[in-house]
Amino acid sequence: KKGINLNLCYNVVIRKILTKEIYAMSIIAQNSTDEVALIDHIKKFFTKYQLGKLLKKCNGTKEKGVPAISLLRYKFSNIFVGKSMYMQQQTGTFTENFSKNAFYRFMNSVKTNWLRLTSLVAANIVNNDISKLTSPDRKNVFIIDDSLFNRTGCKKTELSSRVFDHVSMSYQKGYRMLTLCWSDGNSLIPVNSCLLASSKESNIIGPKRSFDKRTIAGKRRELAQTKAPKAMLTLLDNATKAGLSADYVLFDSWFATPTQITDIKSRGIDAIAMIKKSSRIKYEYCGKQLNIKEIYSQNKKRRGRSKYLLSVDVKVGKEEPIAAKIVCIRNKANRKDWLAFICTDTSLCEEEIIRIYGKRWQIEVFFKTCKSMLNLIGECHSLSYDALTAHTAIVFLRYMLLSVEQRQNEDYRTLGELFFFLVDEMADITFYRSLAILMTALTASLCETLRLSNDQISGFMLDFESKLPKYLQNALHHKPKTA
Repeated sequence: KKGINLNLCYNVVIRKILTKEIYAMSIIAQNSTDEVALIDHIKKFFTKYQLGKLLKKCNGTKEKGVPAISLLRYKFSNIFVGKSMYMQQQTGTFTENFSKNAFYRFMNSVKTNWLRLTSLVAANIVNNDISKLTSPDRKNVFIIDDSLFNRTGCKKTELSSRVFDHVSMSYQKGYRMLTLCWSDGNSLIPVNSCLLASSKESNIIGPKRSFDKRTIAGKRRELAQTKAPKAMLTLLDNATKAGLSADYVLFDSWFATPTQITDIKSRGIDAIAMIKKSSRIKYEYCGKQLNIKEIYSQNKKRRGRSKYLLSVDVKVGKEEPIAAKIVCIRNKANRKDWLAFICTDTSLCEEEIIRIYGKRWQIEVFFKTCKSMLNLIGECHSLSYDALTAHTAIVFLRYMLLSVEQRQNEDYRTLGELFFFLVDEMADITFYRSLAILMTALTASLCETLRLSNDQISGFMLDFESKLPKYLQNALHHKPKTA
């Protein structure tokens, strides 16, 4: 009415907003055009690289009427739209056409071959897209490394173990995530991985489930308890079977044993690795079996501005030794120290060996991105080894999406910036949409409860808006971006 008390009006509206009806409106799942566009973008990624077909090829089929690809797409999209199954269940905003039991059945499936799935998707991306953007003269590489996969509640998590972390130089609880990636020096594509438990029974903390070793679940658990050097070759074999190829395999000193180097060479791929300064690992040099320290001390080092200190030809292996080249360089972190690299391609010059090995750093960035932005560690709390394997594979698929977007669009931003751009954009969309819902509810309450005319409502809204902070005033007049 004319001359109505605005304080009374505010109290009535606030009381109405706190009712169940308006609260339900404020938690409706957002369906803005920008959010739908993002989901459509993810669907295009799934369609372009035939994830549905490849998932079916890897035994990822529906069990009770819900297509497996729908469940995979839902899990894949959660990190980008800021959703989780648990919170949606708690707030009553879960609107998918499947139950949580169907979702957990999919994640805990013992028959889905996740290792093969990520290998096939990576091969599809590399062979059909990235190879067209890369010069034939560029050297492609496989990169192998491991990273700690922490777990809490290890006593109940299957195969969780006390594993040695070479970063902290101590034993930690969880797994070693042994990972194989492909790179052309510009884009890094994760290929496959294995969550390694301890090969020693005394170090295994969690329970163990027994499966027929001929099944996928049995082979998965057998690989989990395999020593890292042997598991590394299994990952490499799966990558080549999927159709991926590379000129070199890069790895650090933790895997650089003569046996490992000769095994990789026997597969037709050259290896470039950092050498461990161990007195027990010997190489054939000038007809003698010497360790790297003895080889370094017996040779004169280059001086001046040379990029390397020493380069010698050696033979690696005992039964069938192969030719290799050892290059020693100065340690930039400690000028009095030195580092040594070994390469089984003796035709490469020393500068090229050092340059190619520099590509290995990309996998460290990959681990940081997965843990800090793609929620590798904190998102999945399942106690099943199958569910943890599935979660790791899906995180790898998310990284593939970011890597492809960065490469195809020639994006100047890093993967981390690209991820936060998507997430921040989704957060803004949700904020603007939520504010619009509240203002609509406020207008409806004024009409129904106080029976105000349109002019009175307009005056009230202008007065209400003037008392809001500046950023809320700008949000009320936000206009979505047009393509």
